[in-house]
Amino acid sequence: MIMAAAAVLLFLVMDPLGNIPFFLAALKHVDPARQNRVIVRELVIAYLVMIAFLFTGQFLLAAMRISEPALSISGGLILFLIAIKMVFPSPTHGLQEEVDGEPFIVPLAIPYVAGPSVLAVELLMMSREPNRWVEWLGAVTIAWFGVAVVVSLGARLRHILGQKGLTALERLMGMVLARSRCRCS
Repeated sequence: MIMAAAAVLLFLVMDPLGNIPFFLAALKHVDPARQNRVIVRELVIAYLVMIAFLFTGQFLLAAMRISEPALSISGGLILFLIAIKMVFPSPTHGLQEEVDGEPFIVPLAIPYVAGPSVLAVELLMMSREPNRWVEWLGAVTIAWFGVAVVVSLGARLRHILGQKGLTALERLMGMVLARSRCRCS
């Protein structure tokens, strides 16, 4: 049950529906025959980064001498701000980056999939209950797989739902995220 709640939280934070336009824009200069390979490569890199951070993040936290209460407060604020951004997007402060040629690691793997918000949630989960690392690893894997499916089907989803449909679903995900709280302890 805890793994499922953590997976949903991570999935919402990764915001795959909101990332579809970013992925499509970043891949517009890539040969259409190579786009799927680039997406798979970037998703695998993001997964490896998330796994590495899951297991090393707590040591980084200890080295920076950040307390768990400070991390909990900042993590809650970050999640709330992400939810607000998803529900009320700013047309003047877009996060989309212009990419010339084929993207490699930046911006698709990091920060679009394995962004600071996801890493902060992982850090929060592991710092609260490091003995549940198997569940956290499972949650990261499940969430990543869901994101991989959505992003891989991005062009088709945009065609089926249209930009307004994607925007509506992203805002709904933002409301769910704003309502949720990390029940990872």
